[in-house]
Amino acid sequence: MVTKQLSGTADEADLRRADSLGREIFSDVANKWALLIIEALGEHTLRFGELRNEVEGISHKMLTQNLRMLERNGLVERTVHPVVPPRVEYTLTDPGQALRVTIDGLCDWTHRYFGHIEASRHRFDA
Repeated sequence: MVTKQLSGTADEADLRRADSLGREIFSDVANKWALLIIEALGEHTLRFGELRNEVEGISHKMLTQNLRMLERNGLVERTVHPVVPPRVEYTLTDPGQALRVTIDGLCDWTHRYFGHIEASRHRFDA
């Protein structure tokens, strides 16, 4: 898979700068709902209701907002089929699939260190 990368200045991509586009993008995709939506879509194409069932606890409003943000950032593709009632499907784009690899790593890390983190929390909270 080839990921298309757009050119830009280093300042635009610098996550340390409050005014950078890189920070804005990072802020968009590094929230719990966006990460869970990307993970749920995986290799699948899902309708809105199917996606809401996959991401337990997400409200209709939050799913809508996050899908729009992910579409705006080019990570999710929204396809509307011209039928009555309209059928809308969501799938990850190539950049969305590339980000999913990173999210999979975060999920693996969570599973690997879950026991350690849980024990640490118990000690801290005691």
